Amino acid sequence: MEGVNPRMFGGGFAALRVLFGLIWLTNGLAKVFLNQNNNLDWGFISFNLVNQPAARGILDGASRNTWQPLRWIYHDFVLGNWGFFAWFLTFAEIAAGLLLLLGIAARLGATVGLLLIGPIWIMLLPTNLYLWEYLNELFPLLLLAIVPAGRVFGQDRKLAARFGGRWPF
Repeated sequence: MEGVNPRMFGGGFAALRVLFGLIWLTNGLAKVFLNQNNNLDWGFISFNLVNQPAARGILDGASRNTWQPLRWIYHDFVLGNWGFFAWFLTFAEIAAGLLLLLGIAARLGATVGLLLIGPIWIMLLPTNLYLWEYLNELFPLLLLAIVPAGRVFGQDRKLAARFGGRWPF
């Protein structure tokens, strides 16, 4: 394409990476610091983040009317052992957020996000709910898992140079 600067695309993907890094990091931190109320009011803006009780509710609702293998894994096994999985989810969201935000193994961060939200989207397919809402997260994460967005304004550029271009992220 004539007149298209590849750095523009790199900058756009870097902005998308930083945005999704902030989304995953803040929701992960909400699971640590917001145990009761997930509503935040900063005066000029009010919003919700997904804390551990809200995450459990989303997973419980999604796993009730889904295909049997996913129902057993998420409703019976994950929710049955929520004490462990609540903190696993918290750590995974914080890790994905930091990886994306800082551009360190950014593709891995996006893949972690896909692995966390993908099964919920699949479980919600039979309910006819939230198709576009979850696609709003799945598609950008899929792009970030494919494109090495951490190499623009991120630490992946330095790591790729250090490993002779063999840095897979």
